[in-house]
Amino acid sequence: MKPFAFAALAATALTLSACGDNLGAAKPLNVVSGHVVMGATPDRPAVGYFRVQGGPQPVQLVAVTTDLAQRVEMHESVRENGVMTMKPITSADVPAKGELVFKQGGKHLMIWGINGAAVRAGKLPMQFVFTNNNNERILFDLVIKPAEGATGEAAMDHDAMGHGADKGGDKAAADAAKQ
Repeated sequence: MKPFAFAALAATALTLSACGDNLGAAKPLNVVSGHVVMGATPDRPAVGYFRVQGGPQPVQLVAVTTDLAQRVEMHESVRENGVMTMKPITSADVPAKGELVFKQGGKHLMIWGINGAAVRAGKLPMQFVFTNNNNERILFDLVIKPAEGATGEAAMDHDAMGHGADKGGDKAAADAAKQ
């Protein structure tokens, strides 16, 4: 009977020690929340906000893409000479075990020509591309919300800032949004 009790105790200890391996494991890199706010009119770009939870290593977000929009750019709102302006950015740091937040008044996405079917479905499937593991891609659906009206960032004239310069897409963007 004693050998059986010893074997059972040893098996239990091994099982518990295996479970303990995951207790201290770092959380993986992940997109944990986000949404898109449509432009005030169909010819205006939408804006995207989201939060990324950093994994065990620092990485950079180098692109956000979707097949259901004509163009997606990462931007940052900055104050220059007392005036708020926006500038495109090519990457954003995600600290190890920290977070990267794209929010109103800071870093954000500008999204032109969202497919009408995505708007009707209320979600925009996005790919977030990072500088780890051969440019790891994380898929995440951003919820699409209607325009917030004529205030805040949704009302900013992105065309006047050169971000919506006619590249043959303005009419197409308006047409796509109507579909």
